[in-house]
Amino acid sequence: MYAIMNTPSRLPKLAVASRSEAVQTALVPLNFDQIVEEISQWPEDIVARLVDHIMLARRGGIAPGVETAWDDELRRRMEEIRSGKVQGIPGEEVSARLRKIVGR
Repeated sequence: MYAIMNTPSRLPKLAVASRSEAVQTALVPLNFDQIVEEISQWPEDIVARLVDHIMLARRGGIAPGVETAWDDELRRRMEEIRSGKVQGIPGEEVSARLRKIVGR
């Protein structure tokens, strides 16, 4: 079990509790550059999930039904591609179009 505790010196401490004892270790706050450096070593999908989570938290989450509606739309579009009703655009072509739009 982990818990962040405020100490009299205002430095947070992390309490790691085992069945027989509790150990406390001071956490040193990271600056922005250290956070970026740490996160740059994470797998891309985890970073994407973190960014999504932060953005959703800042905006109060997803309105009820929106996530379900997007899931339904994704399934519908994937079925259109699988059935041959529509043809997908290769990822390389999409990336090239985006680079052209943003000027890179």
